Amino acid sequence: MELQRLYSFTRRAIDQYGMINDNDKIAIGISGGKDSLTLLYALSGLRRFYPNRFNLEAISVDLGFGIQDFDKIDNLCNELNISLHIVHTDINQIVFKDRKESNPCSLCAKMRKGALNEQALKLGCNKIAYAHHKDDIIETMLLSLIYEGRFHSFSPVTFLDRTGLTVIRPLMLIDESNVIGFQHKYNLPVAKNPCPVDGHTKREYVKKLLKQLNDENPGVKERMFRAILDGNIPGWPERIV
Repeated sequence: MELQRLYSFTRRAIDQYGMINDNDKIAIGISGGKDSLTLLYALSGLRRFYPNRFNLEAISVDLGFGIQDFDKIDNLCNELNISLHIVHTDINQIVFKDRKESNPCSLCAKMRKGALNEQALKLGCNKIAYAHHKDDIIETMLLSLIYEGRFHSFSPVTFLDRTGLTVIRPLMLIDESNVIGFQHKYNLPVAKNPCPVDGHTKREYVKKLLKQLNDENPGVKERMFRAILDGNIPGWPERIV
């Protein structure tokens, strides 16, 4: 995927759901993976010509595994004129060693988001940008349908009552395959996720299931995504354009 195409998809999502207003200060959650680095590029570029002016901060939450190297990501942020803030936590110690969680993902995600939100507020941000793409949204719907018995997925824009922050998902119209293409074309400095359960979760199962369904029924992924956009899911904002 070319950079200009990334800008086009991202701007379309932002415009459709009114994600960015004038004078917003947006924290980008940087996990070190391809998705968050693609989002970093997208918002950094849009910042130069988007009609609503906004500022950016990059935040990474160090889970405490001690092996994730963010030096190259820090260099990239410097090139893009965005400050990178690394928040050190004891999430690894608490989740995997002290509590020995059999299903650690939920608690880990909750603690990680808490640390991210706290740092965003310290930096004076009013919004946080997550790097969820189209496949993430569809997979979340399938997870909800299979394991909770409801048709649901996370919203393009979510207001967090407890913090006053607003979460936005500017990559929501982009396929994961395009993100992978962008990663290779622009040689993104990915810092591999050190989580010991990475690749062994329900989400990974649903990712493989979605691929199988789409291989056997070409176009099913797009039809699922359209069903989500048109599904009047509670909490989802209306499209502006």
